[in-house]
Amino acid sequence: MRSLQRFGPALAVSAMAVVLSTPGLAAAAEAGDGKDTTYYISLGDSLASGYQPDVDKDTDVAYTDQLYAQLKQRTPGLKHIRLGCTAETTESFIGGGKCDYPDAKSQLDAALKAMAQHHGKVAYVTLSVGANDILLNCVSPAGTLDGACLNSRSQTMAKNLAQIAGALRKAGTDNTRFVGSTYHNPFLAAWLQGPAGQQAAKESASLVKSANAGIAQVYKSTGFKVADVAGAFSSDDFTTQVNVPGAGEVPANVAKICQLTWACTKQDPHPNADGHKLIAGTFAAVLAENEAPGRGASPTPTAPATPGTGESPAPSDPATPGEDESETPAPSNSATTPEPGTDTGANTPAPNGDLAETGASSSTPVIAGAGLAVAAVGAAAVYFARRRRTGEQS
Repeated sequence: MRSLQRFGPALAVSAMAVVLSTPGLAAAAEAGDGKDTTYYISLGDSLASGYQPDVDKDTDVAYTDQLYAQLKQRTPGLKHIRLGCTAETTESFIGGGKCDYPDAKSQLDAALKAMAQHHGKVAYVTLSVGANDILLNCVSPAGTLDGACLNSRSQTMAKNLAQIAGALRKAGTDNTRFVGSTYHNPFLAAWLQGPAGQQAAKESASLVKSANAGIAQVYKSTGFKVADVAGAFSSDDFTTQVNVPGAGEVPANVAKICQLTWACTKQDPHPNADGHKLIAGTFAAVLAENEAPGRGASPTPTAPATPGTGESPAPSDPATPGEDESETPAPSNSATTPEPGTDTGANTPAPNGDLAETGASSSTPVIAGAGLAVAAVGAAAVYFARRRRTGEQS
């Protein structure tokens, strides 16, 4: 693993803004379409692949695996095509370079080929991508942010996301349900660093909210539903106070970011097992909307209890799926064997680059600076989504 710490503490903290920048692996097992076979295609970066920093690899606690287990309970013939990839950006999602996909140049290419191969049988497509675009490209070795790069990358990210979502939507059918996600706010962990960190955490909330609004607008403009991960994490709730052992009274959103991610213990922004469980429930609730009569509805997302007196907000260890999730496919690479019921055809990605880039630092000013980049992303996303809608109407 190439740690950001070798570039200096400031750059390490910027990794917290790169919410999804870690290994994405897929299990591979080609199976013929049966009469009742349908497919769930999961796409994105480390949020989709379930990276966990304590083991430094992708795991089957990923929200995509947990969501698949829920969906399969009511759709027994469902198979999972798992294509999430290491450090994926919207640019690499389109052009490739982060993972190698047999017979496909990129994750988008692999997804479109899978949708063509199983045309009419793809029931669900989920997508989480975009957070890596700016800070994997616009942070110098000295840990400073390049303003010109930020402006350029934010606009590029919005255009790319619209292209990705539009291409996927076009490849689907009326029976395909598409859902993309917003992001939780790992900057809230800065609250524990004292007054300066608390100010940075407060400032980050509106900036991340702006970014999520822009990303959601792109999704909606291309026919995707939106899984409000930020809302599920109570990202804007500074009002409710919760007693967290070792930290005292903190806002509920800070308590949740500590409880549901590794941000407060390993200075790593990735969701832990509980966080992925909540994200899976958030997607499931969206997919349950307007469910056809007679089909079982997915459960409403339920967050683990907010830490209170006597409860620790420390992230839980990645859990092995229980009996009710026994068919959830485990991530695989050349050294692992795919679980039954998982299908990626010939489009199995293998990491082609660095693993998780994470690190630790207490440099609060960079947290605030990174938030400014997020705001630029939101503004650009809204612009490109609106322009796309205008073009479609003309």
